[in-house]
Amino acid sequence: MSYSRGPQSPFDAKAVQMSDLSPWRIFDRVWTAGMGYPADQLDITPGATPMLTLKSTAMMLVSYYTIVLGGRELMRSRPAFKLNDLFLIHNFYLTVISGALLVLFVEQLGPTIWKHGVFFAICGDGGWTGPLVTLYYLNYLTKYLELLDTVFLVLKKKPLTFLHCYHHGATAFLCYTQLIGRTPVSWVPITLNLTVHVVMYWYYFQAARGIRIWWKEWITRLQIAQFVIDLGFVYYATYNYYINKYIPSLPHVGTCGGEEFAAFTGCATLSSYLVLFISFYAATYKKASTKDKRSTLAMSTSIPSDAVHELERKKMPTMMETSETAVDALHCAEGLMKAAGTSIVSTTQDLHLMGGGK
Repeated sequence: MSYSRGPQSPFDAKAVQMSDLSPWRIFDRVWTAGMGYPADQLDITPGATPMLTLKSTAMMLVSYYTIVLGGRELMRSRPAFKLNDLFLIHNFYLTVISGALLVLFVEQLGPTIWKHGVFFAICGDGGWTGPLVTLYYLNYLTKYLELLDTVFLVLKKKPLTFLHCYHHGATAFLCYTQLIGRTPVSWVPITLNLTVHVVMYWYYFQAARGIRIWWKEWITRLQIAQFVIDLGFVYYATYNYYINKYIPSLPHVGTCGGEEFAAFTGCATLSSYLVLFISFYAATYKKASTKDKRSTLAMSTSIPSDAVHELERKKMPTMMETSETAVDALHCAEGLMKAAGTSIVSTTQDLHLMGGGK
């Protein structure tokens, strides 16, 4: 699929001066100075650009899982590392990188959507321009930086979950498939993911500074909402692609750019994310809510926690029921105690009054 290389129409002097201050123009000057060619002319032919072959991607992911699983075993008999300063730096630069990429994406996509509509942006040339391709590639490279999240967990001897390890590796592979599959809809999951990452890595940065933030649970909610929106766009684009190619008589808007393997990988991976994150949310936050309620009950009654659990399952008797039971017991015991010359009539009368005069 061909793509444009940026605006070609002339601007007046004032417009040019203003455009020179745009985030993309600033980024382009930095890129050109470092790479020797404009930022919108990146060649993403597999093998021509680093990390754009299946072999190199597979090697990186195999190395990642080997380091994580092997490192966890090595750390079993060793004390945990603190690494707080490195963790601060890691989360701060990922917050900045995610925010910067998000701004660049919005600058490129905003005018396209405004002028040509959403369908052109997710299925046509509007989602696969020179500047966007470069941003897709840079976003892909950040996925390897994010693998350090897991390395920190291993060195700090924090629990590792299947969701965490799977999500990090699968996301790197997903970005690779969408790049070589040239899918214009890629910008939807990417921009939503960058938005979540700005919030998430900022949260972890603040937490590493010792600042308590109450909205941690909302990060997971935001991630779930992200995958719901992702799947809406991705399935819509995939539907139009397959219907236009194989059953054009069925209702559809038009064709959609990209390769079939990339569409299948995107649908499968994002669907698995939604299921796993919903399961994680239910297991983590609903369970924690139930545990908090039990702890509150135990503290307010000063009763051991296992006793609280037993009380939760059983109905507590009322004061009247308790006094009536005591009166019945006293009546039974009175005959036995008369032989010893002991009278409990007054005590019984007192309990009669408490029990309503039975």
